Amino acid sequence: MKKKKILLTGITGLIGRHFTQMLLNENHEIHALIRPGTAKSRLEIFRDRVNFIHIDLSDIKTLNDFLSQNSYDTIVHIGALRGGRKFTNHEFFNVNVNATEQLVINALENQSKFIFCSSVGVFGAIPARLPANESTPRKEDNYYHFTKIRAESLIQNYTLKGLNSIILRPAITYGTNDYGFPYTLTKLVDKRIFPILKNPITIHLTNINLIAQAFVKAIDLNNNPGVAYNIADRNPVKINDLIDFINNQLQGVPYKPRFRLNNFILNIGESIARVLKNELWTARFELISKSWYFEVENSYQELGLKNFDTIPEFKIITDWYKKR
Repeated sequence: MKKKKILLTGITGLIGRHFTQMLLNENHEIHALIRPGTAKSRLEIFRDRVNFIHIDLSDIKTLNDFLSQNSYDTIVHIGALRGGRKFTNHEFFNVNVNATEQLVINALENQSKFIFCSSVGVFGAIPARLPANESTPRKEDNYYHFTKIRAESLIQNYTLKGLNSIILRPAITYGTNDYGFPYTLTKLVDKRIFPILKNPITIHLTNINLIAQAFVKAIDLNNNPGVAYNIADRNPVKINDLIDFINNQLQGVPYKPRFRLNNFILNIGESIARVLKNELWTARFELISKSWYFEVENSYQELGLKNFDTIPEFKIITDWYKKR
C-alpha cells in the first residue's frame, strides 16, 4: 500500500478516534485539524504519531489561509457539530457546510481524494421509505440533518467539476466512551424504565469498528466519484430483542419492564416535543417508537466490509457500561 499524506478532521470524536487507530497501522502520514484548547488527554493515544494543526472548523478565514498553503493526497472529513447540541444555526452551518466547502475546494485544486462522513440522517430520523436507499427522499426534519443534506449537495456539485469524492453515511454508532443513544438505551434498560412497546419496531445500528473499517477501505477504493454508502450492521434488529440481550448481559435474565406502552403514547410525546421545537426530544421519541433501517448490501460488497451483527456485538457497550 502506497504511503499517503492524509488530512483528517474529527480525530477526537467516536468515529475519528477509532478510524485513526486503524489508520495508524497503514503507515500513512497523518495530519489532523483539532480545536484550539483540546485537552491533551484526548490526544495522548496519538502522541508522536499524528501531526496536529490547531484550527477550529468554525474559523473559516484561518482554515482557508491554512489550506491555501497546504495540499494532501487524501482529505478525510469526519469533524462536525452533531445534532442535539446547543449551538446556533449559524454555528451549525459554518462548521458543517462552510468548512466542508473549504476542504472540498482544496481537494479539487490539488486533485486529492475527498472522503466525507455524512449521516443516514439525510433521510430524516425516520425515513419515508424502508429500507432507506439512494432513491429515498431527503428529509430536513432538524437543522443538523439540513446541514448534512446541504454538505452532500455541495460535494456532488464539486464532483461534477472533477472532485474525486466518496460519501459514507453511518447509522447511529455504538462504541465505548460515547454517551449517545446506545448508552442511554442501556442505562434505561438497567434501571428497568425503558418501556416495552406493544407494536415492536426495527432499528439499525453501526458498530464503531465497522464504520472505522469503512473509512480505511475508502482511502484506496477505486470508486466512481460521488458514490455514497449507507454504513450499518449487516442486519437491523428488533428493539425488543436488543433490550432482552442488554438485560441478559447486565442481569443474566430477560428484560421485565415496569410498564408497557402503546406506540401512540410515544407519538403524543413526539408531537409535544415538536410543538416546543425541541429537536433532541423529538428525535428521542421517534427513535424508540418507529422503525428505521437502511439498504447496506452495496456497501458490504463494494467496500469489502466484514460482517457485524448488532447481537452479539452490542456486548462492547454492556461490558463498558458494567465497568463504569
